[in-house]
Amino acid sequence: QVQLVESGGGSVQAGGSLKLSCAASHYIFRNLFKTCEMVWYRQAPGKERELVSTISNYGSTTYADSVQGRFTISQDVATNTLHLQMNSLKTEDTAVYYCAACAVTRVTGPTYAYWGQGTQVTVSS
Repeated sequence: QVQLVESGGGSVQAGGSLKLSCAASHYIFRNLFKTCEMVWYRQAPGKERELVSTISNYGSTTYADSVQGRFTISQDVATNTLHLQMNSLKTEDTAVYYCAACAVTRVTGPTYAYWGQGTQVTVSS
């Protein structure tokens, strides 16, 4: 069951921009944006999953060093949509990008309760 739905991925040349969006697929999940930390992860082929950016329900944000100054995370509370504005894209930004929400601790360790299926971002030189 898909709980979060990403969109906005695609192919772009280096230096270009893309804006990713993440929305809840069911009204039950739409309050997540008001109560939970929301995050963007990415995973490139052959690499481990990387935390790209986070935003708390209070609006405080964090960024990975690799994207600091180029990416901006934001929330549209009116539409319950999470965004990731990506500027000055580099070939190393190529990955599948996932949004996730609500930090939890499982037997296997900390994770997030809700995940999207991912959207592909490809940056060519």
